[in-house]
Amino acid sequence: MQLPAGHDRNADQIAYWNGPGGQRWSDRQEAQDVLLAPVSQILIDRIAARPGDRILDIGCGCGGLSIALGGQVAPNGAVLGVDISAPMLARAREMAPAGLPVEFVLADATVHPFPKASFDLLVSRFGVMFFADPVTSFANMRGALKPGGRVVFACWREPKANSWMIAPLQAVYRHVPKLPEMGPEDPGPFAFASEARVTRILTGAGFTDVALEAHALSFDIARGQGLEAAVQSAFEIGPASRALEGHPAETREAARQSVRELLAQYQNGGSVTLPGSIWLVTARA
Repeated sequence: MQLPAGHDRNADQIAYWNGPGGQRWSDRQEAQDVLLAPVSQILIDRIAARPGDRILDIGCGCGGLSIALGGQVAPNGAVLGVDISAPMLARAREMAPAGLPVEFVLADATVHPFPKASFDLLVSRFGVMFFADPVTSFANMRGALKPGGRVVFACWREPKANSWMIAPLQAVYRHVPKLPEMGPEDPGPFAFASEARVTRILTGAGFTDVALEAHALSFDIARGQGLEAAVQSAFEIGPASRALEGHPAETREAARQSVRELLAQYQNGGSVTLPGSIWLVTARA
């Protein structure tokens, strides 16, 4: 498998997203796009793309946001989706309709030689929290924006505000040791939970007018398909799935029952809905 040339400190992330982790996300593309649809809509509304816009989508994953924006900027605009995960980009290319002005590139945005001052917007749906040196990464991306170009991205707020991810993990911890504790600034899903840190990163990278808006959301992790679908979702992706990696079948089954009992408390018909929260971050080059 081809791996992107990357910043030395991003090597662990490149390995993860080109291994089983990236493949799981690729396999769950449809389910994840349904789950995260409320976030995508918030982003699309704020981006307000216009025909002719040139948009850079960082950490584009399986391409859902890039493809949606591609339809809005056509026919004369363009969207460039960038990700370090070859499996996810393969899925993105499968998903993109023929003729849509969307291109996908396997690259580390920290070091990729973007064309200078070429894009109107830099956007992302949960793709910017994994850089080891985010100031350097964002400074490189800023060079790709035209003067005054806009930034619009979504990132997760603190774990306690995202029980849709954390509650299943706590149930799993009844059966397996806890994952290694991560520092608040270590690359990962909650690396941008601190408003002060996000502001410091973006201003340090040369952006202005940095603003963060909190959005409280609800996530139906069953996607309307019932309790067992919710349990399976927790076991296929996210921190609970990582905590169970390498454990024997009997341990996994005991953990599954604990997760099932927990999530049953949130079931309403076919839905299993838990709270979550994001930052919607905006800035200018």
